[in-house]
Amino acid sequence: MKANIHPDYHVIKVVMTDGTDFTTRSTYGSDGAVLNLDIDPKTHPAWTGGTQQLMDRGGRLSRFNARFGALGVKK
Repeated sequence: MKANIHPDYHVIKVVMTDGTDFTTRSTYGSDGAVLNLDIDPKTHPAWTGGTQQLMDRGGRLSRFNARFGALGVKK
């Protein structure tokens, strides 16, 4: 195998949205780095059944509803 072509894997700490954490090997950051997740399987609607709301970051959801909200089913 060729030398010096593989990424540098090291141990990092991943913190879930509820505060729980685990360690894993990754190429993210440097050794001992902490990765804080904004969305994870405990909060994302794809895994929770869609009962929770996504946060509107930067007004994207508001802009989408303003442009396409009228295309929905009429009441």
